[in-house]
Amino acid sequence: MIWLFVVAFIVLFVLIIYDQFKGFIFATIYMHKLPEPQANFFVGNMSSLFDTPENIFKILRKWGRDYYPIYHTWVAHLSAVNIVNPYDFEIIMSNMKHNTKGYFYHMFHNWLGTGLLTSEGSKWQERRKILTPAFHFNILQEFIKVFEAETKNLVDVFKQECHKPYIAITDFISDFTLDTIGETAMGTNFKEENIKVSGRDYKTAIHEIGKIYVYRLSHPWLLHNLFYVFVPQYFKEKKLIQTLHTFTTNVISNRQRNFRSIKAQNEVDFSYSKRKRLAMLDLLLAAKKQEGCIDDGGIREEVDTFMFEGHDTTSVAISYALMLIACHRDIQDRIYEEIQQVVPESSQLNYQILQDLKYMEMCIKEVLRMYPSAPLIARVLGEDIKTHSGYILKTGSMVQLHIYDVHHNPDIYPNPEKFDPDRFLPENCQNRHNFAYVPFSAGPRNCIGQKFAILEIKAVLCGILAAFILEPVDTPETVELIGDVVLRSKDNIKVKFIPRKNVKV
Repeated sequence: MIWLFVVAFIVLFVLIIYDQFKGFIFATIYMHKLPEPQANFFVGNMSSLFDTPENIFKILRKWGRDYYPIYHTWVAHLSAVNIVNPYDFEIIMSNMKHNTKGYFYHMFHNWLGTGLLTSEGSKWQERRKILTPAFHFNILQEFIKVFEAETKNLVDVFKQECHKPYIAITDFISDFTLDTIGETAMGTNFKEENIKVSGRDYKTAIHEIGKIYVYRLSHPWLLHNLFYVFVPQYFKEKKLIQTLHTFTTNVISNRQRNFRSIKAQNEVDFSYSKRKRLAMLDLLLAAKKQEGCIDDGGIREEVDTFMFEGHDTTSVAISYALMLIACHRDIQDRIYEEIQQVVPESSQLNYQILQDLKYMEMCIKEVLRMYPSAPLIARVLGEDIKTHSGYILKTGSMVQLHIYDVHHNPDIYPNPEKFDPDRFLPENCQNRHNFAYVPFSAGPRNCIGQKFAILEIKAVLCGILAAFILEPVDTPETVELIGDVVLRSKDNIKVKFIPRKNVKV
């Protein structure tokens, strides 16, 4: 009887694996022709990643150096091509046929559904069409007012904390970016509206669910729910998702109560609510009411996606920027001088002013080179390709594009651990491969909110550097990076803030 149960379980397992991964299984035959780290029978070479998040990050970096420009990792039935060169980035990112996200994005479905981050095909195209106007130039100009107002609130917080030997900035920055995405994309003030789950609980839940996802990735058999439902992380994730969904559901319901139908006059000009800012959430509500092309579940998918991506990725970028600027006083002084020259005294920021901060933009680009918020993305090949180094990869192959490794390639960026904004002078970019710098991904599936993010970072740096001199506490050498959904530091980043004298009002 026991043997019948065992045989039935094995047959069920094989059928599930074959049905879900049949194209991928055939593609795996070709993957095994690639160089790969030492592997053991069945457990493969990914057994080396059964480790702490900080060690996983270090191991991946070592493999990227040792097996450049491409290598293969596998465990049991799961297999992936790892790409660490810009030539193959271009082949994959620039082709619409490779737009399907890798299978590990399925982990996000319970939380994010199939929103813009995880959807594919016609659904992705329809959602992108709905949401693109929310990040148009005219809308971004209005959002700058929010960036400036929330920056003032953040500076006031730092003024209350700056008497201390240092400020642990990560949580404060995360509060800032969450409030900002709420005010702009969601049209909701979290300080005023009745939100049942606090912003702090929401952010804690995101960090905790990120740890669970890393655990599942380092134990790949848990990527399938057949096995995942038997581990404690499954039940913890369900509770965290309930917290996350309660927060975003409240955001939607609060906005919907005040929503007034908007009518498109053309592609980018809308009449909308008395707030005189076109929130992304307004577009979704209008699309539901007027066109019926999205339902309540779809709206929550996109709100969940943008609440996460719109605050978490920008938050880590700002934290790393402040740390690096604190560590390089000469660069900090140049940014401050540019702010003094470009930003008129006692005037509000606007789109043109932020565009004119050219040196600051070079600094931000260098921050995102050193610390890309998404260090790795994954795609499934939609057709056979021949890589730059001559390998054939078959349709259905899962490829992992290691953005962090390309950004730290010494052949592309000499002395890659050095913070050097001059790398982004026009003359220094001329001969660089177009896909050697992709902090917002690239091609048709690039980040829809990248201009939003750059403007937000510029605005907050203007406010902070106008009010404070930054001095280093943490440095790139002391900050330990970890494998996570975004590029986090193991511990809260610390910076010393010294109030400036004779600060402009």
